[in-house]
Amino acid sequence: MKKRTDFFYKITMRFIDLIAAMFILVVMSWLLLLIFVWIKLETTGPAIFQQKRVGLGGRMFICNKFRTMHEGTEDAASHLISPARITKSGKFLRATKLDELPQAWNILLNEMAIVGPRPCLPSQKELIAERIQRNVLTIKPGITGWSQIRSIDMSDPCKLARSDAEYLELRSVMNDIKIMILTVLGKGQGDKVSSSKP
Repeated sequence: MKKRTDFFYKITMRFIDLIAAMFILVVMSWLLLLIFVWIKLETTGPAIFQQKRVGLGGRMFICNKFRTMHEGTEDAASHLISPARITKSGKFLRATKLDELPQAWNILLNEMAIVGPRPCLPSQKELIAERIQRNVLTIKPGITGWSQIRSIDMSDPCKLARSDAEYLELRSVMNDIKIMILTVLGKGQGDKVSSSKP
């Protein structure tokens, strides 16, 4: 019965993921273009930020986001970055989660889902180890997730991994849809940056 339930979940959520990704890339293409132009007019450097992340089974993939930080910012987890590195457009994009929209391409490539644990950097060894221990890497990372709507970020690896493992036990089509709705309604926040001054 569990295998049948898992199959139904995977097929249903993959269908929802593909519909959502196509909606973002096609129907919302005008918004993607506006954000792209806004970033290019405000700062130097590319509008799309690409970064290596840890995905399903520990495999690496390139995660796409709208760039929210100044060109040349160190390649580190958001909670370790000074808030002074965030651009004016970046503050808005991160607060509204619009910086995540290019990850629709990752969904099409089946590297990510809409709902799942947020993908971490290869350098976040403690978090990776905690997630391996709790079988979290057996599912695809997501644009939003159980931990995100509860405002649990990557600054506490153990707490985040425990929350991700909790999602692994609770996940269902209805629960994922609930997480999507809460995300759209503004529940949770974007990745936090360091609270320390530059």
